[in-house]
Amino acid sequence: MKTSDFDYSLPAGLIAQTPVEPRDQSRLMVLNRGDGSIEHRKFFNIVEYLRAGDVLVFNDSSVIPARLNGRKVEGGGRVEIFLLRRLSANVWEALVKPGKRVNVGTRVEITNNRHEAVVLAEVMEMRQGGIKVMNFSDELLLPKLGKVPLPPYIHTPLTNPERYQTVYAHVAGSVAAPTAGLHFTPELLDQIKRNGVQCLFVTLHAGLDTFRPVRENDPLEHPIYKEYGVLSQEVASQLSQAKAEGRRVICVGTTTVRIVEQAAQDSGPFQIQPFEGWASLFILPGYRFRMTDALVTNFHLPKSTLLMLVTAFTGEDFIKRAYEMAIARKYRFYSFGDAMLIV
Repeated sequence: MKTSDFDYSLPAGLIAQTPVEPRDQSRLMVLNRGDGSIEHRKFFNIVEYLRAGDVLVFNDSSVIPARLNGRKVEGGGRVEIFLLRRLSANVWEALVKPGKRVNVGTRVEITNNRHEAVVLAEVMEMRQGGIKVMNFSDELLLPKLGKVPLPPYIHTPLTNPERYQTVYAHVAGSVAAPTAGLHFTPELLDQIKRNGVQCLFVTLHAGLDTFRPVRENDPLEHPIYKEYGVLSQEVASQLSQAKAEGRRVICVGTTTVRIVEQAAQDSGPFQIQPFEGWASLFILPGYRFRMTDALVTNFHLPKSTLLMLVTAFTGEDFIKRAYEMAIARKYRFYSFGDAMLIV
């Protein structure tokens, strides 16, 4: 297995720059692993593929205003800080641009929209992959100073920042949206529930691997970026009951798969334990899924851990055929793009 096995060529015009309105009007490709069929629908048609007793599991993490602007105390050069993960009070992992001249001891003044210094940040440690550990004088002010970050492949400004949040997001912590959930509207969720489908919520704060491709030739050498997650006792009990009764567990998004499968690692057959902590599970082809029976997902970047997970769930030949068909039929890709339902 090589990282190049998960590469493909995508015309730039198929990278969605703006979201479809309403949310559930995006396209939906339905992949049936049982018979190898592929259907082309609209996302609101997902209700036709769900049945009473199914369990839909959503990631309720919300995107934080992680992009900060500042200037170096020594020299005054402009700096952009991209928060990745909170380590402790006032201490965060972050990416910094330009990063080469920002070393241990560098101090950065975080400024507001009037370019007034408000918070002081200092680089405490350098880590692999250009990640820097930074200490902030007052992290409580950061949400007021930062902006919700869009992925680097989106170049069109977003007029409504809430459009990069799911309608059910309420636990702050992600630096990128769990994009499979962006297609759901409150009305669609209500209809799904009326049809007898159970909706459960877990939390996994999406991090660096969401938007950065694997650089190692061998994906097994890739250090998976740990993400903080919570799966409650109540949700664990309901998922265990569903599996014991033979009902389908359908994960909405790869982040949801990661936290659900992480929690299932040390559990018995048809069982899942509550989980709170750092999820480090790296799902590659050959992985045996313990809880996930079906998956709602978007079309992912080449060489990404997300595409590797979807390939593990779907099968290499089938997912390649689906992506080739999506490109030929001009599906919209990535965060604001179209969706897949894999059953």
